[in-house]
Amino acid sequence: MTASLTALACGALLFEAVWTRAGNRANTWWTTLSNELATRPVDDVWILTGAAVAAALGLVLLILALTRGNRGKLPMKVPAGGPAGMRAVVDRRSAALILRDATMSVPGTSAARVRVGRHRIHVRAEVRFRDPADVKAELTKTVGDAASGQLRLAHPPKQTIHVRRSPT
Repeated sequence: MTASLTALACGALLFEAVWTRAGNRANTWWTTLSNELATRPVDDVWILTGAAVAAALGLVLLILALTRGNRGKLPMKVPAGGPAGMRAVVDRRSAALILRDATMSVPGTSAARVRVGRHRIHVRAEVRFRDPADVKAELTKTVGDAASGQLRLAHPPKQTIHVRRSPT
């Protein structure tokens, strides 16, 4: 939000500068601001305050850009009757391990790779001794039940399940 407001303010200043340079009449706020900045000395309190605010805003934006967010986490459902401010998340790698274990519990599955994204669960499974269509149907049910039941995700991601016969 801070970046959006800063971009909006810079865009307004840029528009006014281009508008004035194109030969159009400058707005009164632009003329007043230009005169104030041109006539005040560099060691004026207001100039130093404005520079300090701009430096602090830049530092905040830099810190926000470098800090890690919650993109690697998936939100979980709040239990019924739980506190309103309660929030729980699960790491996507941990969710993938739990879903891989659930995938390996399906009979006929010999190997499985599971990746959990923010919007999609990708499952690749190899089948040894059962019909791949039957295993895929069972995997779809098992992964869906594990995502909503065991993990209790607030917004269960869509599933992409690929099943192939094992080469050995």
